[in-house]
Order: sequence, then structure tokens, then C-alpha cells
Amino acid sequence: MAGLEGVEQPRQRSGAQAVRLTAAVEEEQGLKALETYGNPAEGEVTLPSMPESASTARRLAQSVVIRFWGLSPQIAEHTVLLVSELVGNAVRHTGARTFGLRMLRRRGWIRVEVRDPSRGLPCLMPVHELDVTGRGLFLVDKLSDRWGADLLPRGKITWFEMRVADR
Repeated sequence: MAGLEGVEQPRQRSGAQAVRLTAAVEEEQGLKALETYGNPAEGEVTLPSMPESASTARRLAQSVVIRFWGLSPQIAEHTVLLVSELVGNAVRHTGARTFGLRMLRRRGWIRVEVRDPSRGLPCLMPVHELDVTGRGLFLVDKLSDRWGADLLPRGKITWFEMRVADR
């Protein structure tokens, strides 16, 4: 670099440093989401029905799975993806102002629930290779051990369950 001899150049971060920095930022954002909205493992958390709430729900889910339940990064990754899909469906298809997120753990299982005021049940549709939408429930079906929807007097709860190893 002509003319910059003797000027210290910024060092590039190594891959491991970047991963640690990213993990620290994600953990901080997860803790902020828990502080703002509450812990979905302690009771239902209500979030505004907006596309941006999917990222909040993902942060909450990741924090619960890793920080509070101490489960594997792979379980966290699958949980976060499936939460995003259920939240996306609640936001896109229900016309609700808010939705609820709740996470439960019992011996050998985790369960994630998304409650919304619509009584319209989710429908697993065939997925084709070139489809650009409509894959959410397909992913839920493939990555979870069980999933379903329970009708409520006012709305429904769409849920999934995954087996987990207890320590």
C-alpha cells in the first residue's frame, strides 16, 4: 500500500474470533429479548404480529434451549428454524395483532407452542422442488418428531415436539 508504510494496518479477525464475537452478540440479543418480553419457558410470551417478531422469537428460543436447558447447538438450530416457521405462519395467515410463544420441557422432550386467535388449521401441502413458498410446515414435519394444532375456544395452538437427550 503505497504511502502507508509504517502505518499499522488493522488486523483481520480469525474465523474463531469472528465466531466468538457473533456468539456473544447473539447471546446479548437473546438476553435483551428475555428481559423485554419474558421467558417463554416460564409462561407464554406475547409478541406483536409483525414480521420482525420472528427474529425476537428465534432469539428467545435459542436462549432457552442453550442457556436455560443446556441442550445441543443442533437442537437449538432446529428449534430456532421451526419457531421461525410457526411464527411466520401466525403472522402471515391469521390477521392477529399478537401471538403467543411458549416452550416446555419434560423428560426426553421439548415442546414449542405458538398461539394465535385464528381457528384456521394449518395444512401440510405437497412441496415441489421449485416452490419458493409453502415449505414451512414441510420443515416442521421433517425436523420435529411430532407436530399438530389444538383448537381453542378463541383461536388455536400450533405446536411441535422434539426428542432430546437428558443429561
